[in-house]
Amino acid sequence: MKCQKELFNLNPDLTYLNCAYMSPQLKTVTETGIRALLRKEDPTSIFPVDFFEPTEQLRSLFATMIEADDPKRIVTIPSVSYGMAIVSRNISLNADDEILVVGEQFPSNIYPWTRLAKEKGAKLLTVPSPPPMEGRGDKWNLDILDAIGPATRIIAIPHVHWADGTFFDLLSISQKAKSFGALLIVDGTQSVGALPFSVKKVQPDALICAGYKWLMGPYSLGLAYLGPAFDEGFPLEENWINRLNSEDFGGLVRYQEDYQPGSLRYEVGEHSNFILVPMLTQALRQIQEWGVENIQEYLLGIGKAPLQRLRDKGVWVEKEGAFSPHLFGIAMPDLAQAKEKLLQNKVHVSYRGHFVRVSPHVYNREEDLQRLVDILLGGG
Repeated sequence: MKCQKELFNLNPDLTYLNCAYMSPQLKTVTETGIRALLRKEDPTSIFPVDFFEPTEQLRSLFATMIEADDPKRIVTIPSVSYGMAIVSRNISLNADDEILVVGEQFPSNIYPWTRLAKEKGAKLLTVPSPPPMEGRGDKWNLDILDAIGPATRIIAIPHVHWADGTFFDLLSISQKAKSFGALLIVDGTQSVGALPFSVKKVQPDALICAGYKWLMGPYSLGLAYLGPAFDEGFPLEENWINRLNSEDFGGLVRYQEDYQPGSLRYEVGEHSNFILVPMLTQALRQIQEWGVENIQEYLLGIGKAPLQRLRDKGVWVEKEGAFSPHLFGIAMPDLAQAKEKLLQNKVHVSYRGHFVRVSPHVYNREEDLQRLVDILLGGG
């Protein structure tokens, strides 16, 4: 795979290494959005079938990406917090049950569990992050596995930690979770689309993803996979389109008690979104054309030498294999100084916790990461 920068409208005067903050928009996604926006000028161009077929295409694309057999287990959501609310409000919990999370996790995957634990008298158990050291990721994963036990009811965890890029061994975590009958809820926002994920292998009970980062889509539209554990639950909204036979516009006043099949009962109201749905669909088509495995291979290639330079100079970066090359943390001794130097040199990254968070994509080249390293090591 070669650099894909020509597919984007990035400012040539800056270095953008911050896809974990927000992906730049593909030119084709922008063009798709403009066409969709102009279509609304003529409402006669929008037919009843347009309320359903575009989202079916979107669900099918995402199902293929995550190796889910049934696209009807995929729902559109406006945000990660919406998806987590669906899940947290449809889990039975007893007093003294444990909800397991990891330290410094993104708030949208903490607040729902804090509320649920408080309501039910359950315990929210946090597995803290180890300090930057050799084998940090291995230790964190072992700590998580050790924390799973008979009282564990829910494990709410990302695939990749949003602040430092730590790769969590979801296969092992899932296996132990199932041995105790615990539910596995995965936040895939910082991984799906850039890191291969298989529902068949991991067997999560839910996978929640925002669409504007590694799925390369617009803001305010995401996707969620909901497994059989949620087949009989209740949606956050009682909207018309989630009810059985809602495709028959003439029969909408024949009110239905039953919901749409699969997980479609949970779709957000007005999920047919005639502008955002085509944009995210186009983005997923491009990712499918690139291939997620190829994205990983490309990013591994452009990052290998620059990251080794940092390690050789005594700067902590997790060892290869313990993080995904699309998102990693650099533990600089003076974070404030590093931030100032990068901003002066128009290098865009993020600063999360104790780390410079770097998140390249296929519009970057190795020289972008070498430039980052030059600046951090005192050049620039």
